[in-house]
Amino acid sequence: MTKNAKQTSARIAKLAAETLQDSKASQVAKSLAASALSQRSGRKQTGAEMEDVAARVLANDRSAEATKELAASVLAQANKQR
Repeated sequence: MTKNAKQTSARIAKLAAETLQDSKASQVAKSLAASALSQRSGRKQTGAEMEDVAARVLANDRSAEATKELAASVLAQANKQR
């Protein structure tokens, strides 16, 4: 299995940190934020379960823009062969 070497950008990392500290953020947003932050170094990549969560967020018109940004970042760091 090939590894995706992409990393979370500084802007998305900041958004993720803010999301984790926001008491009003949804659990899905916080999960995506945690996933994005764990990939900041580039040594980890998105797992299949988080890929599914991120895809559902992007398909949902009611998802907040910040949550969609986190989802897009998480998906960009997924294994391309999956």
